[in-house]
Amino acid sequence: MHDAGTISAAEAAGESRAAERWRHVWRNIFPFVVVGAMWEAVAWAGIFPKRLFPPLEQVALSTWQLTISGILPHHAVETIVRLLSGFALAAVFGVLIGVIMGRSRRAEDILLPLVSIGAPIPGLAYAPLFLLWFGLGNFSSILLVGFVAAFPIIFNSWTGVKAVKEIWVRSALSMGADDKRLFRYVIIPGALPYILTGLRLGLAQAWRILVAVEMLAAVPWGLGWLIFGARKFLNTDAMLAGIAVIAIIGILLEKYVFQKIENYTVVRWGMTK
Repeated sequence: MHDAGTISAAEAAGESRAAERWRHVWRNIFPFVVVGAMWEAVAWAGIFPKRLFPPLEQVALSTWQLTISGILPHHAVETIVRLLSGFALAAVFGVLIGVIMGRSRRAEDILLPLVSIGAPIPGLAYAPLFLLWFGLGNFSSILLVGFVAAFPIIFNSWTGVKAVKEIWVRSALSMGADDKRLFRYVIIPGALPYILTGLRLGLAQAWRILVAVEMLAAVPWGLGWLIFGARKFLNTDAMLAGIAVIAIIGILLEKYVFQKIENYTVVRWGMTK
């Protein structure tokens, strides 16, 4: 009797967990279902020509054909390589400059006005300069992505270092921590939530400028080049396929990179609720 009750309770708990998982999945996909239904309604209502506003099945078919032919994966790989290369430059130099500004008053006085002036300027405004200075192709695209994406990383890293509680610093110093240990065990962990936010914002900036500059920099492959080329021939389904791949890559980077880092660090350390 006792065993039957235990088994029944375990089954009920398992069913409850399964139901909770399904509710979580449904909450995540529900907005996409609503948007998809609205898209289909507009597509089949005939408000726009189907060539300009194709139904989702036509977009899915085009995506499948571009994928199995190898065209879409090739464009995606080229874009990812440029994105990660430029973003890596932005992450390294952005965090470094932001931390230096946060720890040094002299560096803050010198660099903060320059960063404050450069950050509000749209990234696309820098594109002609980079193309003139470094020529067309991958090199100028990667440098431009790194330059534009660095601004939010610098700002948030600087803010994070300034936000580290003074009592943490004094406590570490009173326990004999040298500059190296203070930096490793107090400054960086304390500023990490801000740094991760800056990296997320920097990645969003990198996406925006990269897709735009791929249309201008005479690169032979890339999702921006695909979208721009499809526009000239009114291949709206191919344009939407490229946009969908950009969204999927962004979701994967958020879920399997930033979220993993956040869970392993600030969530594990109890720095967020």
